[in-house]
Amino acid sequence: MGERVERTEDPQLLRGAGRYTDDVNEPGQAYAYVVRSPHAHGRLQGIDAERAKRMPGVLAIYTAADLAGYGPHKCALDFKQRDGTPMKRPVRKSLASDKVRFVGDPVACVVAETALQAKDAAEAVELDIEPLPAVATASEAAAPGAPQLYDDVPGNVQLDFLFGDPQQVAEAFAGAAHVTRLKLRNTRVVVAAMEPRSALCQYEDGRFTLVAQGQGVFAMRNQLADILGVKHESVRVLTPNVGGSFGMKGSIYPEYVCLAHAARELERPVKWTDERSGSFLSDQHGRDHEM
Repeated sequence: MGERVERTEDPQLLRGAGRYTDDVNEPGQAYAYVVRSPHAHGRLQGIDAERAKRMPGVLAIYTAADLAGYGPHKCALDFKQRDGTPMKRPVRKSLASDKVRFVGDPVACVVAETALQAKDAAEAVELDIEPLPAVATASEAAAPGAPQLYDDVPGNVQLDFLFGDPQQVAEAFAGAAHVTRLKLRNTRVVVAAMEPRSALCQYEDGRFTLVAQGQGVFAMRNQLADILGVKHESVRVLTPNVGGSFGMKGSIYPEYVCLAHAARELERPVKWTDERSGSFLSDQHGRDHEM
């Protein structure tokens, strides 16, 4: 108590000797690249990957149909609505099937012998998307008549809950000498961590091993196992050094499910590392509060 506690990891990191996810490689690994929606909202009418499949080095191209047997990505929070009913939980799968709901929504995953071959083939995948009306702020999304993203979340409002005592608040304002009214918006931000997201997955002896940045390997293990429909002990998650996260890397992303599927299907380790432009689109954003 009361004494300085020195950080033991600093000398290694300052010397550039840290080991991050993209530094991890396995013999015989393949590489993945994700095809993303260029539209903020649209009806996905078709995916033409025939030319991409014939390109050099391509091992497989997966779409939502290939991952149909896996579960959805669930919200980790569990609040009650204002009326006491459970919060609405939209069904979000790893790859879009019927609609795309944001720019960067994952639509397909290309796996090839090299990272450049995977990217070249991904750029050859043709998407047939019918654009639908879109909005860019939370207040616009919750307004009457706004485009609906999920049929099971009417009004685009997943949770409407009450905190505090409305009567006491009203009385406090009524008795105040001065009342100032204003609307504030805490704009949306992208984390832009120094280290983009990266992951490597392999499947051996009935067990998945995922190497990925994170903020809690056991929670990520449980999430991935639940999505894959396997026992928790059938999944192992390893996290090396992490080059910034700020909450963004604390959960399982669609790309990790694609890697797990590919590793089992191809019987090879499969690696994916995001590009900075992809991070802006696919990393979970923060803020975007309107008060």
